[in-house]
Amino acid sequence: MTARRIVLLAALCLLAYGFWISPDFKEIAAGVALFLFGMMCLEDGFKSFTGGTLEALLRHSTNRLWKSIVFGISSTTLMQSSTLVSLITISFVSAEMITLAAGIGIIMGANLGTTSGAWLIAGLGLRVDIAAYAMPMLVFGVVLLLQKSQTLKGIGYVCLGAGFLFLGIHYMKEGFEAFQGRFDLAAYAVSGLPGVLLFTVIGMLITVVMQSSHATLLIIITALSTGQVSYENALALAIGANLGSAITTALGGMTSNLGGKRLAVAHVLFNVMTASVAIALIEQMMWAVDALSGLLGIGADNLLLKLALFHTLFNLLGVLLLMPFVKQLETLLLRYLKGLPSPAEQPRYLNPQTLGTAATAVGAVKKEVARLYDNAYGLLAHGLSLRRAVITSDQSLAEAVKNTRRIMPLDLDDVYETKIKSLHSDIIAYISEAQGMALPEHIANELYTLRQASQDIVDAVKGMKHLHKNLARYGLSSNLAVRERYDAIRLQLAKLLREIEQLRLQERDEVTSLSLDALKLTLQKATRTDVSAIDEMIRTRRISPHIATSLMNDEGYAQWIGENLIDAAQGLLLSDSRTEQVAAASLSLSEQEINEIAGTPASIPSHLADKH
Repeated sequence: MTARRIVLLAALCLLAYGFWISPDFKEIAAGVALFLFGMMCLEDGFKSFTGGTLEALLRHSTNRLWKSIVFGISSTTLMQSSTLVSLITISFVSAEMITLAAGIGIIMGANLGTTSGAWLIAGLGLRVDIAAYAMPMLVFGVVLLLQKSQTLKGIGYVCLGAGFLFLGIHYMKEGFEAFQGRFDLAAYAVSGLPGVLLFTVIGMLITVVMQSSHATLLIIITALSTGQVSYENALALAIGANLGSAITTALGGMTSNLGGKRLAVAHVLFNVMTASVAIALIEQMMWAVDALSGLLGIGADNLLLKLALFHTLFNLLGVLLLMPFVKQLETLLLRYLKGLPSPAEQPRYLNPQTLGTAATAVGAVKKEVARLYDNAYGLLAHGLSLRRAVITSDQSLAEAVKNTRRIMPLDLDDVYETKIKSLHSDIIAYISEAQGMALPEHIANELYTLRQASQDIVDAVKGMKHLHKNLARYGLSSNLAVRERYDAIRLQLAKLLREIEQLRLQERDEVTSLSLDALKLTLQKATRTDVSAIDEMIRTRRISPHIATSLMNDEGYAQWIGENLIDAAQGLLLSDSRTEQVAAASLSLSEQEINEIAGTPASIPSHLADKH
């Protein structure tokens, strides 16, 4: 039996014992369970909207630190889940869709935004008959969940979540009031620094167990309202809840890649710093709370709102202290927190965290397909007996091809299996898992496009496997005519690789379908010219029919490689915007138009013709 199962069994036995010895404990536990279930429903509801608006806001709200902090505050206040916001942010950093510094800013804002929950619970939750509002929310939620629309279902989950949150608060309040008459937890209060440290640890443990700082705050505020915990100990519990939320996020971040791990470490460092300052200055913080309470009209005996104010103040203090040093923290994490570089055949971005939202799933797949293209690029350059650095440089490719003195040996079967096929398989498996999520249509289409781009890259490498066999045999032929034809094939593909690399260096919105159509047209024209040249060499008996057949097959393989590379580039480089995609599609040339401009292309080898 694993350690996790042992802990679960022990927790269930402890709960069962608590239910047996105290009927009031049942009510408290039921309140916590309903509250946590409400949080889960809220998260599910808001996740249904993460296919567009949330990601778009996140991407456009991170170019300044203050924007990142404001986004963290507003999104956490809206969703009442700093854990959800933190995990979504980790997924964006993991997919390299936002910078580490921007992620740190969002985490800081989320910590501040989560204090809104304490204000809501302290200000309304325990002062209003909140259960009266729960029933209508549950009814509306169930009705909306029965609808087919994903948007309506998302709203239904939000309504259900709010309803269960309200019920949870109600049962927690009732349970602690009944519990007070039977057992006085306040008798175990500990004063001074030992009490602060002890209850900070308790608050942290409760949050780690329940995976929700909001639930911990609910327990703290409810216990404080019934006198089951002293005011000073309640403050310490609130500090511990903050620490526990960082540990919860860190546990989730550990399954992500290096970027996600760095952000998880930053979250822990920030919360530890904030908690340390709050503990060290707790007397001064309590004085500041009393002073501000008077200015805000909060009564001296209103401990619940004073607790909420304290929670906000020490989180705000943490944000103000770290803000000037975010860049330095980012630099330190990048410099000292390093992992082993991912082998070329192992995925770098396809981790569970990037499946958190549709946008990060697409971003992760796009980056992984780009890595697959890089693997194939090196392999194809090697297959042409050219160094990758030569193709990416400004050096004359014609001279490099002409001056080739040997055809590089290459075990394409082995390299294909290790660097291409295994990574392609991981991409396909990840896309299949992502498609199991409820994805918007445009996201599903984009994943399909990326899967096809990955397949195009694999097909280009397969074409090189066939081409390289004859290239190794005839590439340096003593027959000058044969050597020239193979040099022409190598030069044609090398130029295409260089042009695609140049397009990859451009901004995404600068690459258009017309750019890729120009490459297709050049490829078609070159193929037609090459076929005419082979025909002329056969007529003048410069090459034998046997070698001519091999050449024509290899011309077909070269065209196959080129077309697959261009198709892969199209899937990787064209804009994600649906509006821009529609506009690009209206401007791009059809295959028939390209063929008409270029003339009739060469025949593709029959075993490859199924794609066409």
